[in-house]
Amino acid sequence: MSDLDRLYRLGPIHLAPSVTRLQAATLLFSAFFSIGLMTFIAVGQTYILNAHLGISTDVQGTISGDLVFWTEIITLALFIPAGILVDRVGRRLIFAIGFLLLAVTYVLYPMAGSVDELYLYRIVYALGVVTVATALSTVMADYPAEHSRGKLVATVGVLSGLGIVVINQFFGGLPKTLTADGMDGIQAGYVTHYIVAGIAVVVAVLVWLGLQKGTPTHHEERLSARDLFVSGFAQARNPRILLAYLAAFIARGDQSVNATFLILWGTTAGLAAGMDSGEAVKNGTIIFVLAQVAALVWAPIMGPFMDRMDRVTGLALSMALAAVGNLAVIWMADPTPGSAWLFCVLLGIGQISVYLASQSLVGQEAPRNKRGSVMGAFNVAGAIGILIITAIGGRLFDGVAPYAPFVLVGAVNVLLLVLCVAVRLSGPAKPAAAPEKV
Repeated sequence: MSDLDRLYRLGPIHLAPSVTRLQAATLLFSAFFSIGLMTFIAVGQTYILNAHLGISTDVQGTISGDLVFWTEIITLALFIPAGILVDRVGRRLIFAIGFLLLAVTYVLYPMAGSVDELYLYRIVYALGVVTVATALSTVMADYPAEHSRGKLVATVGVLSGLGIVVINQFFGGLPKTLTADGMDGIQAGYVTHYIVAGIAVVVAVLVWLGLQKGTPTHHEERLSARDLFVSGFAQARNPRILLAYLAAFIARGDQSVNATFLILWGTTAGLAAGMDSGEAVKNGTIIFVLAQVAALVWAPIMGPFMDRMDRVTGLALSMALAAVGNLAVIWMADPTPGSAWLFCVLLGIGQISVYLASQSLVGQEAPRNKRGSVMGAFNVAGAIGILIITAIGGRLFDGVAPYAPFVLVGAVNVLLLVLCVAVRLSGPAKPAAAPEKV
């Protein structure tokens, strides 16, 4: 057996040929920081709107939704080019650049003197999200053997959830700690954001050093940029890939609703109860973190379970769990940790289930030499989901009730559950491949 065909494993996870343990470990390391560094924008932005800019709480839902909408408009235009770059240039360069762009975002964000400046800085953030998300999802599709895909995706989900919990919990509460020690509230915002930026730089360097060089295809297998540009959406002729794209729409929308509106709901409720800005943001962050802890615990249960069933069946089950979690929020009257924990647990379970199932399905179905482009299209679908759901959700939050954005997501979950059943009944099951003998 040649070195290029040698098979490794990392714990219970069997790796694809030529992928080493160090490269797989680097993927897992980057997964811990990727989503956490992307979602911290919601925590940091909420603090800046209150402590730095003094924005009235009755318009913060609309502003937050519009900022996300602006970000997704940009990402829509860039996910396909990013997928082409990942296929043509390589995963690790694009991944490292993405973390550097997130670092620049967190240097700029606390400098904003108005909401208009936040819109400008969101351009840099959007570039970072596009490059990190495309590279992460592509490497996650590259590295596992098929029969271990659910396990690797679940492990990435666990580490992503843990990163969200650690980064958002610690740095979400850091301004409160700094101001309690006597630091000015605005200065505390600067220090918090600059530390997060420094972490992003360190991760960029380690990703560059640890991931596999180049692309997993041979030169003769590489498609032209033009072919890659059209191939992502052309693959939607496969109904299972189309279903994965639709699942990405709601999976990313669900994540954004949780990150944006769960934090905002807890924060505005805290301010209404008489908390200062730092304490109110901490209250919102804690209930968001509760959802992420639930996801963290659930992922290692759901991932191996999905390796034992058809990927579409796993997605249908996930949509059902997500629908329950989002629709149950109608009855969450008090967004504080003591009262809201059960609802947060249900939200977390539903969110991570859809994430795991959609990534597993698209990873199984995407052709190897078009994988970056398929992941680009997958992320475009996710960006459209964020764009539509947060834009509508922000206005529902301000004009109807704080739970309204979650009900919107739950309704879409139900519709996609029906579509999953239809796709599953229309074709035979496709179980994961059996482990190869080495």
